[in-house]
Amino acid sequence: MPRLNLGSWVDSGVDFLQSHLSWLFDAIAALVTGLYDGIEAVLSAPNPLLLAGVLAVAAWWLRGLLAALLAFAGFALVDSVALWPEAMSTLALVLVATLVTLVFAIPMGIWASRSDKVSATLKPVLDFMQTMPAMVYLIPGIIFFGVGVVPGIIATIIFSLAPGVRMTELGIRQVDAELVEAAEAFGTTPRNTLVRVQLPLALPTIMAGINQVIMLGLSMVVIAGMVGGGGLGGAVYRAIGSVDIGLGFEAGISIVILAMYLDRMTGALGRQVSPLGRRALAKARSAATGTAKVWSHRPQPVFAVASAVVLALVAGGLGVFGDSGKSQVNAVGGAGVENIGKGRKLSIGYIPWDEGIASTFLWKELLERRGYQVEAKQLELGALFTGLAGGQVDFQTDAWLPTTQSEYWKKYGNKLDDLGTWYGPTSIELAVPSYMKDVKTLADLKGKAGEFKGRIIGIEPSAGAMGLLKDKVLPQYGLDGEYKVVDGSTPGMLAELKRAYEKKEPVAVVLWSPHWAYASYELTKLEDPQGAWGKGDGIHNVARKGFAADEPKVAQWLSSFKLTEAQLTGLEAKIQESGKGKEQQAVRAWLAEHPEVAKLA
Repeated sequence: MPRLNLGSWVDSGVDFLQSHLSWLFDAIAALVTGLYDGIEAVLSAPNPLLLAGVLAVAAWWLRGLLAALLAFAGFALVDSVALWPEAMSTLALVLVATLVTLVFAIPMGIWASRSDKVSATLKPVLDFMQTMPAMVYLIPGIIFFGVGVVPGIIATIIFSLAPGVRMTELGIRQVDAELVEAAEAFGTTPRNTLVRVQLPLALPTIMAGINQVIMLGLSMVVIAGMVGGGGLGGAVYRAIGSVDIGLGFEAGISIVILAMYLDRMTGALGRQVSPLGRRALAKARSAATGTAKVWSHRPQPVFAVASAVVLALVAGGLGVFGDSGKSQVNAVGGAGVENIGKGRKLSIGYIPWDEGIASTFLWKELLERRGYQVEAKQLELGALFTGLAGGQVDFQTDAWLPTTQSEYWKKYGNKLDDLGTWYGPTSIELAVPSYMKDVKTLADLKGKAGEFKGRIIGIEPSAGAMGLLKDKVLPQYGLDGEYKVVDGSTPGMLAELKRAYEKKEPVAVVLWSPHWAYASYELTKLEDPQGAWGKGDGIHNVARKGFAADEPKVAQWLSSFKLTEAQLTGLEAKIQESGKGKEQQAVRAWLAEHPEVAKLA
């Protein structure tokens, strides 16, 4: 059967839309960003425990005293693991996505409920939207909107739209036809029939749809974190990238707390706004006795609002409305360092390669000492180059050119500025433990797949090294049919190397030089007599177009910056010793031992 170039047609369509409708995508991005920033600002302004108290009062009103205490305890736990800002960012993302989804879903559901043809047309479209893997939506999202929170919100809207439409249609269609006929018999207009009869009776089902929209939105936060969406999804993505079990559990339990709160509150709100639900609640309250009555006690709305106001006033009197001083932490670092940045914001993108982490947090510290506010964003390699090209990321410090990341440079090079090499030459190789005495070259792997379980442990699938390995190195040595390259992450590869090394098991991994693993383990770099890997790269600083004009001093520092192999491997080792999550503290300790690096020209 002839090859159907469906992917090429989709690529052409996306390119056409990007070329002709960029103004529309910019307008959508501005609207979504403004809405998100506004909601996040409201959620982030109060002290965490104050907002936790307000949310607990809402739970008290909707669910009862026990629900209020559990809600406060849950949010206090989120604050205690230092993930409150991320939780509020995630809540803002979910709220924005839910609001926009409902603006489209409810009218579409009403339309479908009133027309069988519309319902039949929408059904396959909604099936397609909900069954398509959610990550696929991020690809055009990044192209149209760049990296950041916007593509995550757009992907969430598309993915969660279906249950909102379907449950709205279902709820209206389930309303007793005799009631509708009775309303029409008394001369009620179709609009009033919808508003006064069908929608009130359909509210429980519609609220169940809203609940599903929110839950699907929360399921998307980790995927949004992969493209710079931040929040708890970003924390989970960082934990996956660094195999940090502790951070992953803390971020995961925070998402669970948010999900449980929103699930219980939307369910209770559905019962509260529905006539049938209010009747059932009143009956349950009258039947409750003793301890059950105390725990299920719910205040009147006026009392609940008054409690929230009093809580806010008391908190304000105690001075717990946020901490304005935190935003100025490390604005200027150290005596004799000029405040050149004056609070201007810069963003550095990085992928979780060791030299990238080390150089990124080194520059974060150096720039913050000079008065800049610096955000370090962990991204996939493709998303990183897309973000640089789109201007959402200012620069990155780990571009391997001209070979390893050549495909990305060909695609985006005309939208980027190369600020020069700060380290080189590098090399990419396959490495095996030195106790594998009979494996010295790539050719020696031939016929030994059984020993290595037929696997070569790789890193991020978007890395240029992985493409070279699969497309050129293995075929050139006749290994492509014998070995399978396992896609993963750099920390995952290092964890597998450590496990196999401790057990003296055969293992082949993708590595590069310089890397601290060569100092920690006795490894053999497999020789490449045919030159399949190509020549060594330089590690470049690459910035968005126009960055040098906007920040000439920073561009000058980046262009003149150099590190020796001893300095780089020493910095990587210091970060490894300090542990996960303490990269910048490790950089500060290392700079104290290398003051010459801190003196930028």
